[in-house]
Amino acid sequence: MAKTKSLLNADHPLSIEEAYESRPRLWWMYTIVVLIVAALLGWSGTSISYHGLASKGMTIAQGIGYGLIHPDVNLLFNLTNEGVPYQLLQTVAIAVLGTIIGGILAIPFSFLACDKIVPKPVALIFRTVILGIRTIPSLVWALVWIRVTGPNAFCGVVTESVCSIGMICKMYITAIEDIDTKILESLDAAGCNGFQKIRYGMLPQIIPNFISTVIYRFDINVKDATTLGIVGAGGIGAALIQCMNSSRWSMVGAYLAGMIVLMILIELFSTRVRAKLARG
Repeated sequence: MAKTKSLLNADHPLSIEEAYESRPRLWWMYTIVVLIVAALLGWSGTSISYHGLASKGMTIAQGIGYGLIHPDVNLLFNLTNEGVPYQLLQTVAIAVLGTIIGGILAIPFSFLACDKIVPKPVALIFRTVILGIRTIPSLVWALVWIRVTGPNAFCGVVTESVCSIGMICKMYITAIEDIDTKILESLDAAGCNGFQKIRYGMLPQIIPNFISTVIYRFDINVKDATTLGIVGAGGIGAALIQCMNSSRWSMVGAYLAGMIVLMILIELFSTRVRAKLARG
């Protein structure tokens, strides 16, 4: 207690050594946390059993490695429907449409799920709906919508849109809740109407976060579009899995090389745009 009082006394400040010695002793809490984590790891490990690699596992791994080193150049620059450029373009188109539709639909959901704007019971209902959307994996959504739309690229767009709503809403709600309400109060005191408060007080604060979230989700949707293609929802995934099943490793390498280049370009673009938004 004496050390604490002297720490608060500007005339007799504690030295560094004394301040360090008077630090809170939380070793017992750290010990409990470590024990809990160790117990969780041990409990989780009991449900995992390892039986070695699959009989064809090494063959497939070697085939993929060979395909990446020796990709099918003709397929890589083939401009027909079977070529890598067309398949990548379809994958990007699915991701773009899914992200835009999901980002637009997420706006009203986000405002209706924010208890700062609507009553808490209404916000709870919409938060539950958003949580339900986020709970179901994208592959399950694709299998559901494939029964409705059939195996085509439109199924991929619908799946990406629905999956995007769940994640984007969560980020939108966070951005809305972080709004500086003092600006709105100042505009209200200046005699601004509701539209003017939204236009000049709310939108400038949330639009950069909204755009950054949509770009981040687009990055995820491009990868998801590849996975969804495996179940018939369009994109490069369908062609990729067919080539893997028939052990055409050079073609697999061409598709994977195209995906790697595409993801590098998207990452460079999204990083630059998000950096500009962060700096204003």
